[in-house]
Amino acid sequence: MGNELDNCRVLVTAGAAGIGRATAEAFLQKGARVHICDIDQTALDEFEPQGETGNRLTKTLLNVTDEEGVANLFEEVSKEFGGLDVLVNNAGIAGPAGALETLNYGEWQKCVSVNIDSQFLFSRGAIPMMKEQKSGSIINLSSTAGMFGFPLRTPYAAAKWAVVGLTKSMAMELGPYGIRVNAIAPGSVSGPRMDRVIEATAKAQGLSDDEVRSQFESQVSMRTFVSPEDIANMIVFASSPNGNKISGQVLAVDGHTEGLSS
Repeated sequence: MGNELDNCRVLVTAGAAGIGRATAEAFLQKGARVHICDIDQTALDEFEPQGETGNRLTKTLLNVTDEEGVANLFEEVSKEFGGLDVLVNNAGIAGPAGALETLNYGEWQKCVSVNIDSQFLFSRGAIPMMKEQKSGSIINLSSTAGMFGFPLRTPYAAAKWAVVGLTKSMAMELGPYGIRVNAIAPGSVSGPRMDRVIEATAKAQGLSDDEVRSQFESQVSMRTFVSPEDIANMIVFASSPNGNKISGQVLAVDGHTEGLSS
């Protein structure tokens, strides 16, 4: 792809680190104007692209489950961009690990809220702008946990399955308006968040971190984790003119997950 995304208007949730940052950087490299939000002020401050690219990045500190805050953000984006071409619902958390009967209800609710409620709030804000212009792309981050059962990670898996249902229903509703909706299903993504997941899972299973890491790798045909950049590349492709007939799909970027087991 060249710079066919010049001046494309993009909003990325949880865009200051990990997959979100890689996605924002990938869009910026393609000439897009990008607004990110994140709950981590330090990460927002540290994300400072240099030169002309940096001039196309704007940022907001935000809790993605704050309904009023999300509404205010869309007022800001509307004034700043005058519309929106791409929404990337990237925000998510790993949630608690452990047998279902041992889980805390508050931790369950938080996991589900960040992973799925935020996608509702941001999609609700973006859709009127996209309908008005009769075009747009919404990318919802699911997971291979949204394609398989995932023992000891039930809140996360339940939320990521919900993302798939949300995506397919939205694609049906919005297709007549020229709006595409897809879900990206990452596998195990290398980075600090995956390190924390491995640590929590190891504790729940009574194993070492290395044993759990090997366990996760063994569930992938290519025997490898993926990188945030691998995910970002798929998001950019699916949102670009090259993906203009892709909608209602769950696009796995995972090295081929064979199944998830405890």
